[in-house]
Amino acid sequence: MAFEWPLRVYIEDTDFGGVVYYVNYLKFMERARTEMLRRCGFSQQDLRADGYLFVVHSVESRYLKPARLDDELIVDSTIEQAGAASVTFNQRILRASDRQLLCEGQVRVACVNSENLRPRRWPRELLAALVQQG
Repeated sequence: MAFEWPLRVYIEDTDFGGVVYYVNYLKFMERARTEMLRRCGFSQQDLRADGYLFVVHSVESRYLKPARLDDELIVDSTIEQAGAASVTFNQRILRASDRQLLCEGQVRVACVNSENLRPRRWPRELLAALVQQG
């Protein structure tokens, strides 16, 4: 089951032609991952206070159809692979009205120590909750 997060396209998300600027799809994916954490009962602030930071290791994305100003979108997120120090998310951005696939991406997120930025294990409870959620 995928975690789904709805959003609307605003003027600041678009280029001069009213089409979503490509990098904003990555922002939408980032926000959905943060909301997925919240749904699991974890906040970025609390995790950082406990010495955990999450950094994007790599991204692969494909842009299939344009989203436009005022479109309602859904970002769905699933866990493809959960390792000790990194998690790979599959994320898709769909137009809400017809579930048309607009963009898809694979994002590998690493966990690092907030003090020295060295890799560290994801918190066990968080990892379990994410796998169950998505």
